[in-house]
Amino acid sequence: MNIISWNVNGLRANVKKGGFDWFLQKSPDFMCYQETKVHPEQLEEGVRNPLGYYSYFDHSKEKKGYSGVAVYAKEKSDKVEYGLGIEEYDKEGRFLALFYENKNLMGVKYVLINCYFPNGAEDPKRLEYKLGFYDQFLKYINAQRKKGYEVIFCGDVNTAHNEIDLARPKENSNHTGFLPIEREWIDQVIQAGYLDIFRQQNPTKVGAYTWWDMKTFARERNVGWRIDYFFISPALVQKVKKANILNAVIGSDHCPIELNLD
Repeated sequence: MNIISWNVNGLRANVKKGGFDWFLQKSPDFMCYQETKVHPEQLEEGVRNPLGYYSYFDHSKEKKGYSGVAVYAKEKSDKVEYGLGIEEYDKEGRFLALFYENKNLMGVKYVLINCYFPNGAEDPKRLEYKLGFYDQFLKYINAQRKKGYEVIFCGDVNTAHNEIDLARPKENSNHTGFLPIEREWIDQVIQAGYLDIFRQQNPTKVGAYTWWDMKTFARERNVGWRIDYFFISPALVQKVKKANILNAVIGSDHCPIELNLD
């Protein structure tokens, strides 16, 4: 099973840049987009409902052109949840959970979650919002495990975990996205048993980033951050074939990441 996650910084813009054609040619089992910045009715039919895929969208309830996530799945989900069930955190359209009962993963019951986590935005209130979202998200995934689901979650977490995960850790130690309190949440996720599967497979790999500041041409110099992740529950580790950062693929200030499972 092949899953791709990509913050496209605008799905319609990504379509124009050829990113959607790349997805269709790649033909993953799941394509998870973040920061789509679009309501489904704003998309052309071929993007809203591409041949061979079921389409799921969550979008901002307050304004257009902001936030948003989408999942394209080759197999229809048995159940979909749009949000964490908390209006404060669901109004921005950041969350999709697709539930599968004894399908695909060799009979394992699982939930695939695509999430675009908030940015701290150098604003105390926004940082508080981000941390509250983090806490509710962790409660949500833990609840699904208690119900017997294996968990795969992917997306733009908007935080680099350790110094190895960004090019200039010292310069950014007081900036949102690398604050100790943000990084501690990722520690909590790992302590709860979830695995950052790319880092588990590549514990010492440096220069592995998923986002670059386009204004400073940072991508050309590979001065980036790894803020896009796949996390999985422990029972799925034995099924992982590989976890990749597809940093040669352009079309956004982020690059896609990929997870392959048996």
